[in-house]
Amino acid sequence: MLPALIVSHGGGSVPWELPVKKAFGMALTLDDLGKERQSSLADGYLYRFGQFALDSRKRAVSRADSPVSLTPKAFDVLLFLVQNPNRLVTKDELLQAVWGDTFVEEGNLTQYIYYLRKALGENSEDARLIVTIARKGYQFTADVTVAEAADTAKQAAVQVSIAESSLADTQPALESSADEALPLAQKHWRKAAVVGAFAVLLVVVCFASWRHLGGVTPPRSQKIVLAVLPFENLTGDPNKQYLADGLTEETISQLGRLNPERLGVIARTSVMGYKHKDVRLDQIGRDLSAQYVLENSLQESGNHIRLTAQLIQVKDQTQLWSHDYDYPVKDFLNVEDDVAKAVAQEMRVRLTSQQQADLTQPRPVNPEAFDAYLQGYYFFQRPTDKDTDMAAKYFERATQLDPSYALAWVGLSRARNWQVNTGLIPAEEGHRLARQAVERALALNPNLAAAHAQTGRIKQQVDFDWAGADASFQRAIALEPGNPENVRLEAFSADILGRSDEAIEVGRRAVDLDPLNADSWENLGETKFFKGQLDEAAADFKKALELNPDVVAAHTVLSQIYVMQGRPHDALPEIELVRYDLLRAFLYPIAYYALGREKESNAALSELIARCHADCAYQIAEVYVFRNQSDEAFEWLDRAYAQRDSGLIGTKVDPLLKNLHSDPRYAAFLKKLNLPI
Repeated sequence: MLPALIVSHGGGSVPWELPVKKAFGMALTLDDLGKERQSSLADGYLYRFGQFALDSRKRAVSRADSPVSLTPKAFDVLLFLVQNPNRLVTKDELLQAVWGDTFVEEGNLTQYIYYLRKALGENSEDARLIVTIARKGYQFTADVTVAEAADTAKQAAVQVSIAESSLADTQPALESSADEALPLAQKHWRKAAVVGAFAVLLVVVCFASWRHLGGVTPPRSQKIVLAVLPFENLTGDPNKQYLADGLTEETISQLGRLNPERLGVIARTSVMGYKHKDVRLDQIGRDLSAQYVLENSLQESGNHIRLTAQLIQVKDQTQLWSHDYDYPVKDFLNVEDDVAKAVAQEMRVRLTSQQQADLTQPRPVNPEAFDAYLQGYYFFQRPTDKDTDMAAKYFERATQLDPSYALAWVGLSRARNWQVNTGLIPAEEGHRLARQAVERALALNPNLAAAHAQTGRIKQQVDFDWAGADASFQRAIALEPGNPENVRLEAFSADILGRSDEAIEVGRRAVDLDPLNADSWENLGETKFFKGQLDEAAADFKKALELNPDVVAAHTVLSQIYVMQGRPHDALPEIELVRYDLLRAFLYPIAYYALGREKESNAALSELIARCHADCAYQIAEVYVFRNQSDEAFEWLDRAYAQRDSGLIGTKVDPLLKNLHSDPRYAAFLKKLNLPI
């Protein structure tokens, strides 16, 4: 028996069985093995992992002395993985190692991985040797020992040869498709043509995905859950990231509309957290309670643009479907005929005839307008005032390039409304522009869910038309039930109208749709806070903070919860964590009063009034109510009404106003607001 040498590799140690002179004559690592096989993967070593032995010289694999039959390329893929255990091996690394500079579709590599798993007998997820790292590549998880393979060594393995007909049945056309691959060409990008065609290609991807999911029978009373991972930007240009992010949102939106009763699609915020992380596919499935994952990527090659999509079943990481949509840029805008043929061939969906007609109808859009919309959407998701202004400019540009682009008008309306909320433009002007934009969107497309949701926001925040807002939110959900933002809006609407039980139920549905979105947990916590379920509300806010430490309301409401629980000493450190000065200025007089520090409370209240009497009349009224100064409270509530203060939305359910409920002026004020008494 040759002595074993333990060689450090990454975070752990790998046992190597090497001759003594080899062990002490050179520092041999797995990286060295990769260098030694520059001209060929075969390096003359015998690799052992578990019950398996792989002889790179004889190109043979055995399991417990029984041969394992592999095709030549499958052997090469396995060999490279075995040579690089317990680390992420990217798809590009594998493709380069096995196929060199030959252009090979990513789907071929996925098929080889699937084939290798079957050949290695991977039936248990816990015992998997080859693990998928979402969107990145693979990891060979076994401990590998390496020894020099003797020419005369007796191995029971069979020489790897071209698969026989029975094997070919389980691995159709893998070798031939790889052999017919084309050399890589010089990169080039034609943006306007590309963005115009992607809107059409998304329909194909969504239908093809549904075709395979449609045949899956989930457990009784359980629907299929799909996670669409962020599009991977393989163009080589980081400035195209906005395009990848926008296409992720579009794909989620389209799939979410297909059949929400049977297919649940995880929302954008929950999946975007995986964009820059190397996470195992099975871990993603557990995090999101998803049975299926759709991976997508964009890449360029010469004057060709490629969209790659593959549908993967999480439990065994098998690929159910994969396709590359590859067109010359000059022909990309003429892809409609090919799309129609693909849809007709792939579609096997249980949808109504109207749904089929709607989803197969092409969505013509000006390519430059589509690009401007995606840029606007990208900036609107970012937090700064500068980003908000940039979003408004891009949305406005999109509407100028294509005045019939309804979704761009919705984006412009939302940007104008947010500019008002952050004080970037005057309220009267901003509200007028926001209203005009969303009305234009609805005139162009009366069935656009986003337009109804935005109409609801304006009715709620500006018009105090609670019933009208509620109707708009419900219409948005009817059109797009899988959109968690619409569901959150309806939950809040039900809450402020006094339907607290319904609000909690709807809020939980928003969490199910978007489990890693801090906003969903924060909104659910607010609903429980309004209902008086303080312990549960605190738990939800803490969960929101775990997901995103920057969520706005969490520390604010937690400090109020502590005051209401008789723990004002815990409220003060929580207030220190609130990011915004005005919110802290609102919270300090409440906490000081609860602590019996009346002089400090008076000073803090005076500072609050001096700083924001024109913008936060409702918050000043809340402080006066907590201090049992009802006359002053009603005075400031009337000022809030005159200012159209959006804080008035919560008048009926705000726990801080509880001391007013027995005052006849409170019922009169609710009536003035058109809120139910």
